[in-house]
Amino acid sequence: MNSREIKWSSDLAYAVGLITADGCLSKDGRHIELTSKDIEQLENFQKCLGIKVKIGWKTSGYNDQRHTRVQFGDVVLYRWLLSIGLKPNKSKTLGPLKIPNKYFFDFLRGYFDGDGSTYSYWDPRWKSSFMFYLQFVCGSKEYLNWLQKSIKSLAGVDGTIGRATRCYNLVYAKKASKEIIQHMYKNEKSIFLTRKRDKINNALQVEVAESVDALG
Repeated sequence: MNSREIKWSSDLAYAVGLITADGCLSKDGRHIELTSKDIEQLENFQKCLGIKVKIGWKTSGYNDQRHTRVQFGDVVLYRWLLSIGLKPNKSKTLGPLKIPNKYFFDFLRGYFDGDGSTYSYWDPRWKSSFMFYLQFVCGSKEYLNWLQKSIKSLAGVDGTIGRATRCYNLVYAKKASKEIIQHMYKNEKSIFLTRKRDKINNALQVEVAESVDALG
């Protein structure tokens, strides 16, 4: 990455999404860190930023969980991240970010790979009723309000914000989830976390198979 000028790209937007979810800006004004249990995630992060640093370990959380992490120093990138709305100790104070519309879903895919998930099940109340949900979590409701409005503006679908045990969640039902997924994975060459993409594919294939059986 050019240290004199930082330009938006699909890969950079994805990396910003990862930082927003699982990253940390050190108080020293220089160091940037990403923590993840997925080595692939850390490798993708480095690929997006064009860096190569050693993957280490970090112990954190109330139960002293150990996770892999990468940390590097880049004053220019650090200040640029501040300029778009990120901040140290962001978990509960994060607000709207300055993400160009062109790269919003690359950013969202990164955020999803960090702090997003999907879940599905068969609803026993109705025959052949397959339920599928996509959700994003964050400690800051203000941030999720911005995320909800941005998705509504760019994808035309609504989600619901609720309170979880230690955070807030933004949840989308099946039809809206499919629309968001289509936007996030529109470019086949995009970088993504394989584990989460496979889970989506497997869930939606179950629904397709059931629909075919019902027609048959």
